[in-house]
Amino acid sequence: MSVEEAIAKRRSVREYASDPISLAELSQLLWAAQGVTDARSGLRASPSAGALYPLELYVVVRERGVVDLAAGIYHYSPEDERMTMMKEGDRSGELRAAALDQEMVGLAAVNIVTTAVVQRTRSKYRERGLQYVFQESGHSAENVFLQAVSLGLGTAIIGAFNEEEIRSVIGAGREERPVYIQPVGVPLGRNKRGRGPGARPRKA
Repeated sequence: MSVEEAIAKRRSVREYASDPISLAELSQLLWAAQGVTDARSGLRASPSAGALYPLELYVVVRERGVVDLAAGIYHYSPEDERMTMMKEGDRSGELRAAALDQEMVGLAAVNIVTTAVVQRTRSKYRERGLQYVFQESGHSAENVFLQAVSLGLGTAIIGAFNEEEIRSVIGAGREERPVYIQPVGVPLGRNKRGRGPGARPRKA
């Protein structure tokens, strides 16, 4: 799928089937958000002011949300493309409650939660740092949107949530500020999905 086609087809999807997504698809989504695209320089898939990369990614996986992956909360490490389990068990209900009871959070196969360590950017850009962090979170989220489209998946953006509760649910540090939640799943009513050419297996 071309970039132009993915942009044209991009829509917010808020209703999901109960079908799981594959581990390769999840890995590809995370790579699109913050994956390393140049091993020598460490540059990533989405731009960052000063290449400081303040964003951290967590994945909340519901029961039977991802094939061959246990339900739980995982932290994504871009440098080695690995996920580390932070908490065991299906925590999608807790995340939904922290997201002001928005139904799509509980329905999604996974929820990608983006946090930001604002001080990483402020250390160089001072008062402009917060603005740059929010810009970067948008860059990363749009990459996830377009990657989801190319994989035949659906996602949406959630910005209404209780920051303190989100931090508690995912086990983020006090220095991390939750900025985005992106539920991802198979769009309701779509029984057959073609995997796009970008869907390649990645380590998890």
